[in-house]
Amino acid sequence: MPIAQPSISLEEARTVIAAALAKAAELKLKPLGVVVLDMAGHLKAFERQDGASHMRFDVALGKAYGGVALGLGSRTLFKRAQEQSYFVNAVNTLAGGKLVPVPGGVLIRDAGGSIVGAVGISGDTSDQDEACAIAGIEAAGLVADPG
Repeated sequence: MPIAQPSISLEEARTVIAAALAKAAELKLKPLGVVVLDMAGHLKAFERQDGASHMRFDVALGKAYGGVALGLGSRTLFKRAQEQSYFVNAVNTLAGGKLVPVPGGVLIRDAGGSIVGAVGISGDTSDQDEACAIAGIEAAGLVADPG
């Protein structure tokens, strides 16, 4: 019998999104798209604020997907892309172009340190996107790992 892997719940994903968007309102950011993936990289929840451009889903998804696919926050992927561009380009090719290696994709860990999902946010600067992701994850009582 396979062992069940821990994964973020739908309720937790909704909390992450609501808190991330509340942080964005507090900071007066541009309209965001927020994606939450489970630990297997499947879409758990998504919201796009009014006024956010249509590509926000794809960019946010790419930030989160890289995290769960490689077990690294997108800040670390960004550094690796600068230092090891051939490696990151090769991995992105293997992933069908799904990786967006810039800050704004944050791994979600449970209290024991296991990866349970990832958040990707797109719409403002990468650093602001990341700050909202961290706020959302922490509001859900989980641990943010930006890389």
